[in-house]
Amino acid sequence: MVNLEWYRTFKAIYKSGTLTGAAEALFISQPGVSLHLSSLESYVGYKLFDRTGRKMVPTERGKVFYNFIIEALGKLEDAEKNFQKSNEKHTPTISVGMCFETFQITLEPYVSTLPFNLIIQFGEYPEMLGNLEKGILDLIITPQRGTAATIEHEAFSSERIVLIGGSKVNQDEFDALLKTGKPNGLLDWFSTHKWYGTTGDMEHLRKFWQLNFNKYPDFRPNYIVPNLNSIVRCLSGGNGLAIIPSHIGKKEIDAEQVKVIWEGNPLLENTLYFATRKNTLYAEEIARIKELIRQVM
Repeated sequence: MVNLEWYRTFKAIYKSGTLTGAAEALFISQPGVSLHLSSLESYVGYKLFDRTGRKMVPTERGKVFYNFIIEALGKLEDAEKNFQKSNEKHTPTISVGMCFETFQITLEPYVSTLPFNLIIQFGEYPEMLGNLEKGILDLIITPQRGTAATIEHEAFSSERIVLIGGSKVNQDEFDALLKTGKPNGLLDWFSTHKWYGTTGDMEHLRKFWQLNFNKYPDFRPNYIVPNLNSIVRCLSGGNGLAIIPSHIGKKEIDAEQVKVIWEGNPLLENTLYFATRKNTLYAEEIARIKELIRQVM
């Protein structure tokens, strides 16, 4: 006997185009989505999707099957919504995309106080913009603007990319070299220090170097750590260097555990945006999240 949830899962995969998207829409695990799909394909006797990379592309038979069940499934879902017994107000679930470091310093301390469900997604900005357009995410924090007409961007802050160092870095020595106006002297000084970076992310370092020295760095960091907050903790009280957004280490800078060695000349700044879909159903909840983030950034 076929399980109604198999049909619901099939529809979610068809709509989202990925197993991950279907899992998030249904609030079940990705293995659970795969199990439902394989059970349904076994029941009907043919493939419903071709797996192309991360995408799930419906087969011709899958398209026919979708068109055949979608109206009936919609009526059943409407019946479920209209006739289920409920004594409690529906609790909305808000999905937010941002970088890991921003989450740690903004929303993480307040998650338990939110009066709605929250799902946080980390990833690359283009991927998060795509998920926002698809309806998988409701809000993202990004330095990159998308072009989709259905998305609106609200500038709310900026981040300055700076050179930071541990408290033991000789600031006077650096300042003296900076006053000479000779880039080679600075580059030689940099080469005498240990550098920190994050896994797979050299973008801040490359942009800073290109802007200030008109070339890309000819070295890799000595220590690769999981994220920018890890860099700040590793540098605290030490003698290393790193290129990061200044707001990431704000608490440690105020406590004089790390310090801003140089802001660069010219400055490297990114505008930060809240990106949401127009006519969202969750305007009140999204406004609450924006308020919390603005308090910190």
